[in-house]
Amino acid sequence: MILTVTLNAALDTTYDVDRLVPHASHRVREVRHRAGGKGVNVARVLQALGHPAVVTGFAGGPTGGAIHDDLARADLVDALVDLPGESRRTVTVVSAADGDATVFNEPGPHVDAEDWHRFLSRFATLARDAAVVVLSGSLPPGVPADAYAELTRLAAEHGARTIVDAEGEPLRLAVRSRPDVVKPNADELRRTTGRPEPEAGAALLRDAGARAVVASLGAEGMLVVSDQGAWRASPPERVAGNPTGAGDACVAALAVGLRDGLDWPATLREAVALSAAAVLHPAAGGFDDQARRRFLSGVEVRGLDGVGA
Repeated sequence: MILTVTLNAALDTTYDVDRLVPHASHRVREVRHRAGGKGVNVARVLQALGHPAVVTGFAGGPTGGAIHDDLARADLVDALVDLPGESRRTVTVVSAADGDATVFNEPGPHVDAEDWHRFLSRFATLARDAAVVVLSGSLPPGVPADAYAELTRLAAEHGARTIVDAEGEPLRLAVRSRPDVVKPNADELRRTTGRPEPEAGAALLRDAGARAVVASLGAEGMLVVSDQGAWRASPPERVAGNPTGAGDACVAALAVGLRDGLDWPATLREAVALSAAAVLHPAAGGFDDQARRRFLSGVEVRGLDGVGA
Protein backbone atom coordinates (compact mmCIF):
# COMPACT_ATOMS: atom_id res chain seq x y z
CA MET A 1 0.00 0.00 0.00
CA ILE A 2 1.09 3.58 -0.71
CA LEU A 3 0.11 6.12 1.96
CA THR A 4 -0.27 9.75 0.89
CA VAL A 5 -0.21 12.48 3.54
CA THR A 6 -1.97 15.80 2.87
CA LEU A 7 -1.79 17.81 6.07
CA ASN A 8 -3.41 20.82 4.35
CA ALA A 9 -6.14 19.12 2.30
CA ALA A 10 -8.36 21.46 0.31
CA LEU A 11 -11.48 21.73 -1.75
CA ASP A 12 -10.11 22.72 -5.14
CA THR A 13 -12.13 24.91 -7.48
CA THR A 14 -10.99 25.27 -11.10
CA TYR A 15 -12.29 28.02 -13.39
CA ASP A 16 -11.78 27.73 -17.15
CA VAL A 17 -11.73 31.10 -18.95
CA ASP A 18 -10.94 32.08 -22.53
CA ARG A 19 -8.10 34.37 -21.48
CA LEU A 20 -6.97 35.66 -18.08
CA VAL A 21 -6.71 39.46 -18.20
CA PRO A 22 -5.68 41.39 -15.05
CA HIS A 23 -8.12 44.05 -13.82
CA ALA A 24 -10.91 42.65 -16.04
CA SER A 25 -14.18 40.78 -15.54
CA HIS A 26 -14.23 37.20 -16.84
CA ARG A 27 -16.94 34.82 -18.01
CA VAL A 28 -16.19 31.33 -16.65
CA ARG A 29 -16.72 28.58 -19.23
CA GLU A 30 -16.60 25.66 -16.78
CA VAL A 31 -16.31 25.18 -13.01
CA ARG A 32 -15.00 22.05 -11.28
CA HIS A 33 -14.91 21.25 -7.54
CA ARG A 34 -13.00 18.32 -6.09
CA ALA A 35 -11.02 17.26 -3.04
CA GLY A 36 -7.42 18.32 -3.45
CA GLY A 37 -4.07 19.03 -1.93
CA LYS A 38 -0.93 17.48 -3.33
CA GLY A 39 -1.21 14.11 -1.59
CA VAL A 40 -4.84 13.71 -2.63
CA ASN A 41 -3.84 14.38 -6.24
CA VAL A 42 -1.07 11.77 -5.95
CA ALA A 43 -3.59 9.23 -4.66
CA ARG A 44 -5.94 9.93 -7.58
CA VAL A 45 -3.15 9.29 -10.08
CA LEU A 46 -2.11 6.10 -8.29
CA GLN A 47 -5.68 4.83 -8.30
CA ALA A 48 -6.00 5.52 -12.04
CA LEU A 49 -2.78 3.54 -12.58
CA GLY A 50 -4.22 0.60 -10.65
CA HIS A 51 -2.19 1.01 -7.45
CA PRO A 52 -3.98 1.09 -4.06
CA ALA A 53 -3.46 4.24 -2.02
CA VAL A 54 -4.72 5.59 1.30
CA VAL A 55 -5.29 9.31 1.93
CA THR A 56 -4.58 10.80 5.34
CA GLY A 57 -4.08 14.29 6.73
CA PHE A 58 -6.58 16.79 8.15
CA ALA A 59 -10.07 17.93 7.18
CA GLY A 60 -12.51 20.14 9.06
CA GLY A 61 -15.79 22.04 8.96
CA PRO A 62 -18.30 22.04 6.08
CA THR A 63 -15.45 22.28 3.58
CA GLY A 64 -13.89 19.22 5.18
CA GLY A 65 -17.23 17.47 4.80
CA ALA A 66 -17.19 18.26 1.09
CA ILE A 67 -13.66 16.82 0.91
CA HIS A 68 -14.80 13.59 2.60
CA ASP A 69 -17.79 13.36 0.24
CA ASP A 70 -15.66 13.79 -2.88
CA LEU A 71 -13.11 11.20 -1.74
CA ALA A 72 -15.99 8.75 -1.26
CA ARG A 73 -17.31 9.49 -4.75
CA ALA A 74 -13.83 8.85 -6.13
CA ASP A 75 -13.57 5.54 -4.21
CA LEU A 76 -10.38 6.72 -2.50
CA VAL A 77 -9.62 5.25 0.95
CA ASP A 78 -10.22 8.14 3.35
CA ALA A 79 -8.21 8.15 6.60
CA LEU A 80 -8.30 11.92 7.18
CA VAL A 81 -8.33 13.18 10.77
CA ASP A 82 -11.16 15.63 11.48
CA LEU A 83 -10.47 19.09 12.86
CA PRO A 84 -12.80 21.63 14.50
CA GLY A 85 -11.49 24.34 12.13
CA GLU A 86 -12.47 24.88 8.50
CA SER A 87 -10.44 23.23 5.73
CA ARG A 88 -9.08 25.55 3.08
CA ARG A 89 -10.24 26.15 -0.46
CA THR A 90 -8.09 26.81 -3.49
CA VAL A 91 -9.00 28.51 -6.75
CA THR A 92 -7.22 27.80 -10.03
CA VAL A 93 -7.96 29.92 -13.10
CA VAL A 94 -6.93 28.22 -16.35
CA SER A 95 -6.57 30.41 -19.45
CA ALA A 96 -7.47 28.57 -22.66
CA ALA A 97 -5.53 31.10 -24.75
CA ASP A 98 -2.11 30.04 -23.45
CA GLY A 99 -2.75 27.14 -21.07
CA ASP A 100 -1.39 29.07 -18.10
CA ALA A 101 -2.87 28.49 -14.65
CA THR A 102 -3.15 31.07 -11.87
CA VAL A 103 -3.61 29.57 -8.40
CA PHE A 104 -4.92 31.10 -5.15
CA ASN A 105 -4.14 29.06 -2.01
CA GLU A 106 -5.77 29.74 1.36
CA PRO A 107 -3.54 29.10 4.41
CA GLY A 108 -5.67 26.36 5.97
CA PRO A 109 -7.10 25.71 9.47
CA HIS A 110 -5.10 26.00 12.68
CA VAL A 111 -3.87 22.67 14.09
CA ASP A 112 -3.21 22.65 17.83
CA ALA A 113 -0.93 20.28 19.75
CA GLU A 114 -3.76 17.87 20.62
CA ASP A 115 -4.81 17.63 16.96
CA TRP A 116 -1.23 16.99 15.91
CA HIS A 117 -0.79 14.18 18.43
CA ARG A 118 -4.05 12.59 17.27
CA PHE A 119 -2.70 12.65 13.73
CA LEU A 120 0.64 11.15 14.77
CA SER A 121 -1.22 8.25 16.38
CA ARG A 122 -3.28 7.68 13.20
CA PHE A 123 -0.16 7.95 11.04
CA ALA A 124 1.78 5.39 13.08
CA THR A 125 -1.07 2.89 12.64
CA LEU A 126 -1.32 3.48 8.88
CA ALA A 127 2.45 3.42 8.31
CA ARG A 128 2.65 -0.18 9.55
CA ASP A 129 0.96 -1.35 6.35
CA ALA A 130 2.63 1.09 3.95
CA ALA A 131 5.42 0.24 1.52
CA VAL A 132 5.86 3.91 0.58
CA VAL A 133 4.75 7.07 2.36
CA VAL A 134 4.31 10.29 0.35
CA LEU A 135 4.56 13.53 2.37
CA SER A 136 3.60 16.47 0.23
CA GLY A 137 2.31 20.01 0.23
CA SER A 138 2.16 22.95 2.59
CA LEU A 139 1.80 22.74 6.36
CA PRO A 140 -1.33 24.28 7.91
CA PRO A 141 -0.88 26.84 10.71
CA GLY A 142 0.12 25.26 14.00
CA VAL A 143 1.83 22.19 12.53
CA PRO A 144 5.53 22.22 13.54
CA ALA A 145 8.04 23.06 10.83
CA ASP A 146 9.77 19.71 11.42
CA ALA A 147 6.56 17.75 10.75
CA TYR A 148 7.92 16.02 7.66
CA ALA A 149 11.15 15.19 9.48
CA GLU A 150 9.17 13.54 12.28
CA LEU A 151 6.89 11.65 9.87
CA THR A 152 9.89 10.47 7.84
CA ARG A 153 11.46 9.03 10.99
CA LEU A 154 8.20 7.32 12.01
CA ALA A 155 7.72 5.83 8.54
CA ALA A 156 11.28 4.47 8.53
CA GLU A 157 10.70 2.85 11.94
CA HIS A 158 7.89 0.85 10.32
CA GLY A 159 9.99 -0.08 7.28
CA ALA A 160 8.29 2.29 4.81
CA ARG A 161 10.17 4.22 2.13
CA THR A 162 9.52 7.97 2.01
CA ILE A 163 9.05 10.74 -0.56
CA VAL A 164 8.92 14.39 0.54
CA ASP A 165 7.48 16.98 -1.85
CA ALA A 166 7.89 20.30 -0.05
CA GLU A 167 10.05 23.42 0.04
CA GLY A 168 11.68 25.86 2.43
CA GLU A 169 12.16 25.08 6.10
CA PRO A 170 9.96 21.94 6.15
CA LEU A 171 12.14 20.45 3.39
CA ARG A 172 15.44 21.60 4.92
CA LEU A 173 14.46 19.94 8.21
CA ALA A 174 13.06 16.83 6.52
CA VAL A 175 16.29 15.92 4.74
CA ARG A 176 18.01 15.50 8.11
CA SER A 177 15.82 12.40 8.62
CA ARG A 178 17.20 10.91 5.37
CA PRO A 179 14.05 10.50 3.24
CA ASP A 180 14.48 8.19 0.27
CA VAL A 181 13.44 10.86 -2.24
CA VAL A 182 12.73 14.59 -2.12
CA LYS A 183 11.02 16.23 -5.08
CA PRO A 184 11.07 20.01 -5.33
CA ASN A 185 10.46 21.76 -8.64
CA ALA A 186 13.16 24.06 -10.00
CA ASP A 187 11.80 27.19 -8.30
CA GLU A 188 11.30 25.41 -4.97
CA LEU A 189 14.80 23.97 -5.17
CA ARG A 190 16.27 27.41 -5.80
CA ARG A 191 14.29 29.04 -2.99
CA THR A 192 15.17 26.25 -0.54
CA THR A 193 18.90 26.02 -1.27
CA GLY A 194 19.73 29.46 -2.64
CA ARG A 195 21.53 27.80 -5.56
CA PRO A 196 20.45 28.90 -9.06
CA GLU A 197 21.67 25.73 -10.84
CA PRO A 198 19.46 22.65 -10.24
CA GLU A 199 22.47 20.31 -10.09
CA ALA A 200 24.08 22.41 -7.35
CA GLY A 201 20.84 22.67 -5.37
CA ALA A 202 20.23 18.94 -5.64
CA ALA A 203 23.77 18.18 -4.51
CA LEU A 204 23.27 20.44 -1.48
CA LEU A 205 20.12 18.55 -0.40
CA ARG A 206 21.92 15.24 -0.95
CA ASP A 207 24.79 16.40 1.26
CA ALA A 208 22.22 17.42 3.91
CA GLY A 209 20.77 13.90 4.05
CA ALA A 210 18.36 13.18 1.18
CA ARG A 211 19.12 9.82 -0.43
CA ALA A 212 17.89 11.07 -3.82
CA VAL A 213 16.73 14.43 -5.15
CA VAL A 214 14.34 14.63 -8.10
CA ALA A 215 13.88 18.15 -9.46
CA SER A 216 11.06 18.73 -11.94
CA LEU A 217 12.19 21.31 -14.49
CA GLY A 218 8.92 22.04 -16.29
CA ALA A 219 9.14 21.74 -20.06
CA GLU A 220 12.84 20.80 -19.71
CA GLY A 221 12.01 17.51 -18.00
CA MET A 222 13.54 16.20 -14.77
CA LEU A 223 16.83 15.82 -12.96
CA VAL A 224 17.71 13.12 -10.44
CA VAL A 225 20.80 13.15 -8.24
CA SER A 226 21.18 10.02 -6.12
CA ASP A 227 23.71 7.72 -4.51
CA GLN A 228 23.45 5.59 -7.67
CA GLY A 229 24.34 8.44 -10.02
CA ALA A 230 22.63 11.33 -11.78
CA TRP A 231 20.38 11.55 -14.84
CA ARG A 232 18.38 14.08 -16.81
CA ALA A 233 15.21 13.12 -18.65
CA SER A 234 13.51 15.17 -21.38
CA PRO A 235 9.94 14.85 -22.69
CA PRO A 236 9.47 14.02 -26.39
CA GLU A 237 7.46 17.19 -27.04
CA ARG A 238 6.17 20.34 -25.37
CA VAL A 239 2.56 20.22 -24.21
CA ALA A 240 0.11 23.01 -23.35
CA GLY A 241 -2.62 22.73 -20.74
CA ASN A 242 -3.07 22.88 -16.96
CA PRO A 243 0.32 22.22 -15.29
CA THR A 244 -0.90 22.32 -11.68
CA GLY A 245 -1.07 18.53 -11.30
CA ALA A 246 2.10 17.65 -13.19
CA GLY A 247 4.29 17.53 -10.09
CA ASP A 248 1.82 15.29 -8.26
CA ALA A 249 1.74 12.90 -11.23
CA CYS A 250 5.53 12.80 -11.07
CA VAL A 251 5.40 11.89 -7.38
CA ALA A 252 2.93 9.08 -8.11
CA ALA A 253 5.39 7.61 -10.63
CA LEU A 254 8.25 7.96 -8.14
CA ALA A 255 6.21 6.16 -5.47
CA VAL A 256 5.54 3.21 -7.78
CA GLY A 257 9.19 3.07 -8.84
CA LEU A 258 10.34 3.16 -5.23
CA ARG A 259 7.87 0.47 -4.18
CA ASP A 260 8.78 -1.81 -7.09
CA GLY A 261 12.54 -1.29 -6.91
CA LEU A 262 12.83 0.13 -10.45
CA ASP A 263 16.09 1.72 -11.56
CA TRP A 264 16.23 5.49 -12.00
CA PRO A 265 16.13 5.61 -15.83
CA ALA A 266 12.94 3.50 -15.87
CA THR A 267 11.37 5.53 -13.08
CA LEU A 268 12.25 8.82 -14.78
CA ARG A 269 10.73 7.73 -18.09
CA GLU A 270 7.44 7.00 -16.39
CA ALA A 271 7.58 10.19 -14.30
CA VAL A 272 8.23 12.45 -17.30
CA ALA A 273 5.60 10.77 -19.48
CA LEU A 274 3.00 10.83 -16.71
CA SER A 275 3.72 14.47 -15.83
CA ALA A 276 3.33 15.56 -19.46
CA ALA A 277 0.10 13.56 -19.74
CA ALA A 278 -1.19 15.27 -16.58
CA VAL A 279 -0.77 18.69 -18.20
CA LEU A 280 -3.24 17.58 -20.89
CA HIS A 281 -5.90 16.79 -18.27
CA PRO A 282 -8.21 19.64 -17.17
CA ALA A 283 -7.87 18.97 -13.41
CA ALA A 284 -5.02 18.10 -11.07
CA GLY A 285 -5.03 14.42 -10.14
CA GLY A 286 -5.87 13.22 -13.65
CA PHE A 287 -3.91 12.45 -16.80
CA ASP A 288 -4.41 11.51 -20.45
CA ASP A 289 -3.47 7.82 -20.50
CA GLN A 290 -3.23 7.58 -24.29
CA ALA A 291 -0.78 10.48 -24.29
CA ARG A 292 1.17 8.90 -21.42
CA ARG A 293 1.63 5.70 -23.41
CA ARG A 294 2.66 7.67 -26.49
CA PHE A 295 5.15 9.80 -24.56
CA LEU A 296 6.81 6.85 -22.80
CA SER A 297 8.76 5.63 -25.81
CA GLY A 298 9.98 9.13 -26.64
CA VAL A 299 11.38 10.19 -23.26
CA GLU A 300 15.15 10.66 -23.48
CA VAL A 301 17.22 9.80 -20.39
CA ARG A 302 20.94 10.51 -20.25
CA GLY A 303 23.46 10.00 -17.47
CA LEU A 304 25.42 12.91 -16.02
CA ASP A 305 29.10 12.37 -15.35
CA GLY A 306 30.59 13.85 -12.21
CA VAL A 307 27.22 14.48 -10.49
CA GLY A 308 25.82 12.42 -7.62
CA ALA A 309 27.08 9.10 -6.29
